[in-house]
Amino acid sequence: MPRFEPRGEVNRALLVGVSAYDSTRPNDPHGVPGDLAAVAHNVSLLEETLSHGGVFRKGEVVVSRSPYLDAFSESLRIAADEAEGLLLFYFAGHGAVPSAGDELWLQMRNARVVPGSRAVFPGADPFSSVLTVLATSRARHVVVVLDCCNAGNAAQVCEALADRRRFSVLMSVQANNRIDAGDDATPTPFTARLVRLLEEGVDGQGTDVGFRDLSEALTAQMSAHHTTLRSEPWEPQRWGDTDVLLSRPSAGAPSGIPAAFPGDPPPPVRPLPSVEQPDEGAKGTAESHGEQERPSGSHPPERPSSPSQPRPGDPTGAAEPPWWRRLLPGPRSWGPAALSAAGRTLRLLRSRPRRTALIATVLVGAGLGGYLASAGSGPDQSSCGPPLELRLLTDPDIESTVRTAADAYLTSPANTTSDGCRRSGITVYSAGATDAVTGFRDQSDPWQRPVSDDLDPQRDIGPQPDIWIPASSASVARAQPVEPPRTYLTLESHGPFAYSPIVLAVPQNIAEDSVDDRTGGSLAVLRKKLVQRQEDADVRRTDPEFTDSALLATVGLYGPQADGVSRAEGSVAQPGPPSHTGSDLLCTLPDDRAVDDRTAALVPEFLMVSGVGCDRPTRSRRMAEYPTDVPALDPTFVRVRWEDADRDRAARDEAVDRFRSWLTQGGGHGGKPGGGLDVFGQDGFRAVSGAHDFLAAPDTGAGTLAHPGALPAPAAADAMTTALRRYRNANGPGRVLFLLDSSGSMGGLWEGPGGAPGILKQSLGGLGDRDEYGVWAVASHGDSSSRVLLPFDRHRRADAERTIDRTAAVQDTETDPYAALTAALDYMAGRGKDDDRPQLIVYVTDDEDNNHLTGAQLDGLVESAGDKGVPVVMAALDSGGCHRGKPDARVSDASGGRCLDTKTDLVAGLRDEVARTGTGDE
Repeated sequence: MPRFEPRGEVNRALLVGVSAYDSTRPNDPHGVPGDLAAVAHNVSLLEETLSHGGVFRKGEVVVSRSPYLDAFSESLRIAADEAEGLLLFYFAGHGAVPSAGDELWLQMRNARVVPGSRAVFPGADPFSSVLTVLATSRARHVVVVLDCCNAGNAAQVCEALADRRRFSVLMSVQANNRIDAGDDATPTPFTARLVRLLEEGVDGQGTDVGFRDLSEALTAQMSAHHTTLRSEPWEPQRWGDTDVLLSRPSAGAPSGIPAAFPGDPPPPVRPLPSVEQPDEGAKGTAESHGEQERPSGSHPPERPSSPSQPRPGDPTGAAEPPWWRRLLPGPRSWGPAALSAAGRTLRLLRSRPRRTALIATVLVGAGLGGYLASAGSGPDQSSCGPPLELRLLTDPDIESTVRTAADAYLTSPANTTSDGCRRSGITVYSAGATDAVTGFRDQSDPWQRPVSDDLDPQRDIGPQPDIWIPASSASVARAQPVEPPRTYLTLESHGPFAYSPIVLAVPQNIAEDSVDDRTGGSLAVLRKKLVQRQEDADVRRTDPEFTDSALLATVGLYGPQADGVSRAEGSVAQPGPPSHTGSDLLCTLPDDRAVDDRTAALVPEFLMVSGVGCDRPTRSRRMAEYPTDVPALDPTFVRVRWEDADRDRAARDEAVDRFRSWLTQGGGHGGKPGGGLDVFGQDGFRAVSGAHDFLAAPDTGAGTLAHPGALPAPAAADAMTTALRRYRNANGPGRVLFLLDSSGSMGGLWEGPGGAPGILKQSLGGLGDRDEYGVWAVASHGDSSSRVLLPFDRHRRADAERTIDRTAAVQDTETDPYAALTAALDYMAGRGKDDDRPQLIVYVTDDEDNNHLTGAQLDGLVESAGDKGVPVVMAALDSGGCHRGKPDARVSDASGGRCLDTKTDLVAGLRDEVARTGTGDE
């Protein structure tokens, strides 16, 4: 995929630097560790660099210095709302996790740490919430840069993104690692190098800087010269492979950062631009600071933002206007800008009514209050008020198409008044299909008024939608409330409007030669013929909990010709968790060319047309085979009505009906869509009725068939519900044997939630009361390679944790990993010889004694791991345990398990693997 080029787009960069905190230790026992003076330099230098880097124009870089949580939330929403091209979000400050492997929280100025409280970090925002807001933006690409302790813990949240290729995340350090902020008089080490690379180019010659090259250069430089507070190499992490231009040093960015780093030749000294330190005595609430309540800008009125001051090196030396005056570019052009700002502000007021008085005062004081009634954006200066905003929830698999259609509608004649004003705006977002169904059916009350952190649909699904477009009409029936006493919504289906069958996308080198052989058979028959052609062929399916298409594929997988649910699930088993969406699956298979060449994917047919814009330059060409027993997708338009939401009902109904009418018709010409069906056709969908012809003829190279014969009907709700229940109960309760390295070298990796026993205990949430599990301590004692800490049986989690706490201890001896793993494989193979229950072995180790696991011993263990059929998860508490060819990687690969080390989010990965085997709630 080519590098995304954001120049010329409407871009936004929000730089958040929290250098001053209201509550710090030791003065407040519940405070954060301390202030971070270095962070004040970070945002000033980065603002200077980005503003002169050739990507962001004047006024597109906004700085927020030490904001309170409410002010941060407002700034984030405004930036997300304004960006159309590139949206860059940067955070520097304290980052915390409740325990090792948990989600990252970004701590704002009013952050505190309250052990035992449900909200462990008041005054902080979980990264999942930040990502949710960023995902609502219409920006074509979103870049996130985090410079804080535990930044790598953000990666686990990113995995839940539906439109993953739209995000690129750069994390300053690997998960579960704290870092030093450096000297108070200089930027933090990570941001110092970040700024230098943006200014000078990755090669030091002023060439363009893209996200991918930048992240690789930062990793190389930081790991070579710095260590974390755990004395591990400091290794910045990257999530997402889409490249995007971030800086053009040749555009004339000024040099403003000292370039002296450990191991570098000493450069000439260059002074830092002046940075006004935060007023340490300025304490109070968010409402007491003007900065915190402004709809845009970064500084309180008494401290204007640096864009409104002369920049060092600016030949004009002219001061830019303050934030409010930047809304008024000139006497002849200030109207549209003012209306745009007012529209954003009024949307803000609708979500935060208690702030109406204050922001209205700002509007009037800036001369905007009276202007709204008389000015407009057209040549006749007619009035354009802020358009009504609609919220649209959809399925992750079809989100990209729905978003493209919504974007086309916004500028269409159907959404434009005779005065040239926009009638409505549409915010498109997605959530897991099962979560959405459950939310509508059972959670309309907490969706309106969340009452606890355990049940919060606004956080887990998104805001209350006006429109829902599931990928299957059956999901509408599944989501209908069953008349409970506390139901606060109704779902009005207007029927399906497009169609796409689920296909088996087979690599061309192992696909059927005959067109007739690609149609007319059940999924079981097509898979059997595939294995006959290629003995080691695999089939993969995405997560049935996350998209309708994956659950429909599961309906076919469990069909009458399947040999039981256990074997059906085994036929699509894979190392690690399944991909969330069909697009993700098609774009991750090329990571391993051998796997790509022999693996078929169960995906919606339309993705063979529009879901192939992967980052990999080479990928296996695929041919579609059409199973007759897998129900098809039929996206359906649903109006969602919420109780007591009548204030603007007539206007909202009119806006929804107008969009539905446009979405469900075509008739475009000259490359411009005349309706939503034109967009769906371009993305590979078919007509919902008749013979299901393509809405638009796809490229001949897509691998699809225009007329594959009789196509399957959409699903029945009962079939999807039954398949989901059988999927969740597949194979019955599981068995897990934990091996805990207890040798002397583990002493420094033992205590606390981030120690080996703590990591093991955190994974127990994936095991239920019907699962069987046990723990062996691996440490050599005479002829024994291990001893039992927790007997293999069913356990209540609390009892198991108490037993581990009481019995686990470091031993002054070495381990014999060969003997321990061999014994564990034999033990579990014996346990599972009479049933198909899922099994797993987990070995938590520091790899210190892997020097004994070499040569014939290692080869024998690898062979045994492959023969026994029990997946082994190697959880290596060092950063290099899973490198290709290492013992951990070889054993886990041979067994069909997974290798985890500290370069990844080890704790979250381990919890996922155990949960896939067990029947617990986590």
